[in-house]
Amino acid sequence: MASQQDLDFTYTTIDKIFRLSIGQTGDYSGAMYNGDFSLTLEEAQRQKHAFIADSLGVKAGSKVLDMGCGWGPFLTYVKGRGADARGVTLSSGQAEACRANGLNVEVKDCRLITPADYGTFDAITCIGGMEHFCSIEQYKAGQQDQVYADFFNNLYDLLPVGGRFYMQTMVFGKNMIPLEEISLDAPKHSDSYALALMIAQFPGSWLPYGAEQVIRNAQPKFKLISQSSGRLDYIETIGQWRKRFRAFNLKKYLLYASLLPKLLTNKPFQDLIAVFRVSPNRVCFQRETMEHYRLVFEKV
Repeated sequence: MASQQDLDFTYTTIDKIFRLSIGQTGDYSGAMYNGDFSLTLEEAQRQKHAFIADSLGVKAGSKVLDMGCGWGPFLTYVKGRGADARGVTLSSGQAEACRANGLNVEVKDCRLITPADYGTFDAITCIGGMEHFCSIEQYKAGQQDQVYADFFNNLYDLLPVGGRFYMQTMVFGKNMIPLEEISLDAPKHSDSYALALMIAQFPGSWLPYGAEQVIRNAQPKFKLISQSSGRLDYIETIGQWRKRFRAFNLKKYLLYASLLPKLLTNKPFQDLIAVFRVSPNRVCFQRETMEHYRLVFEKV
């Protein structure tokens, strides 16, 4: 799995810039437009939150765990419904921001949570977390299925029978290329380069191969309740993010300037900042080397 250092590299580095661009408890995951791209980004994200909460039956008093909670957008939403909401993340910057905004969040590996930590929950979410569960090294060693099966086995103990789990994740799509063809030295317009840039953006992470791999490893302990593609929604979401990252804000641009020394001397950081020029995720979604799915499971 991506380590705390890997995730801090991505998420803590952009923490303040993200919050100044998207909001204190903004989403860093695909919104839900459902084909209506006249919606604002905030409206589409709220629509997603409502869909998740409704799918899980979240109501006042529900005990909810958000795994890989980011800056706490879903936690904020379900708190508004009166839920008892807790989040975990491996990014110290995200955790600090969440706590500053009144959210109950700790730095913790969500895959290792047991009932001894926080008890059990009525509903659990993992919005974008599974993208970081398997490393390239684990994939090469043939361990990817076991990584996901182990996660669902652990998740099983955290929910009652009939309890629901929502996840959304990027996955490799129908046009995915072999790992050995992926390279930062490839032509800049190529799938090889876009995928390499994505890997540089999220070190230590390797995606599932389609929703099928996730669903297969959830069985037999979880049954699939619903499945939908969020690929087109994510393309629109990224477009809206990019407008906001580029919008002028003096404090934000001073933060950009403060990163220049690192940009000049640190190659991994240069690769990370390259995503501000061109979004590799958006390119991969457009070319269908990547897909995106929303999945609702129920414990059996």
